[in-house]
Amino acid sequence: MLVEIDGVRVLVDPVWDERASPSQWAGPKRFYAAPVRLEELPPVDVVLVSHDHYDHLGEATIRQLAALESMRSARWVTSLGVGRVLREFGVSAEKIAELDWTQSVAVDGLEITAVPSRHFSGRSMFNRFETLWSAFVLKGAKHTVYFGADSGWWEGFAEIGAAYGPFDLVMLEIGAFDVLWDGIHLGPDGAARAYEALGGSGLMMPIHWGLFDLALHAWRQPIERLLEVAREKKIRLWAPQPGLPTEVVSGLELRSDWWL
Repeated sequence: MLVEIDGVRVLVDPVWDERASPSQWAGPKRFYAAPVRLEELPPVDVVLVSHDHYDHLGEATIRQLAALESMRSARWVTSLGVGRVLREFGVSAEKIAELDWTQSVAVDGLEITAVPSRHFSGRSMFNRFETLWSAFVLKGAKHTVYFGADSGWWEGFAEIGAAYGPFDLVMLEIGAFDVLWDGIHLGPDGAARAYEALGGSGLMMPIHWGLFDLALHAWRQPIERLLEVAREKKIRLWAPQPGLPTEVVSGLELRSDWWL
């Protein structure tokens, strides 16, 4: 996602790779092409990488971004330990800020804070839990965004909401879910519960669905179920069409049906 908040452009977990996999010949493949080419992106102030999984950190994407003129002044912000992966893929060490949970860094007036989530890390079967995974709070002069990245349900959502909210936009994952994966992914019902625990303010943006074939559920199931839950709980959704520049307006819902 490309987020412009109070004049600061933040590129979040960029993956333009064809597959979320160690190999570009096998593994979960994209359902649709990226709606804009990397070289067509405007100048970016921050590249935010939540953790090292392949559907959040693509090697080909990072290598290309690191060489782009539009990224020359960008600050790379990530979770503790992930900087090593970024350096291997061509990002200059002096541009990287690694954050432990509750640590912050300021970029052009935007305060970026890493907060806990319930997930895991590792780019192979042999390096699990060697780097950190995080959600992030983006706090600008006027607006505050919660980017949930990957997480299962845990009681800390309420504490995060109390400490860093209220939020204008709450980004929560709804895809790649299964009853067996409740500890690491929210799914639509878990996302609605987390949104309420975070304070239930602002708009909820469903993320992490419909791009890679990562789960056993049907492609449309996450968004279809979320729409049902949102109606039941009266949650205001912000679900724009991918690739279409869209303004976040306080209190104004957006329910695009592009996925139909």
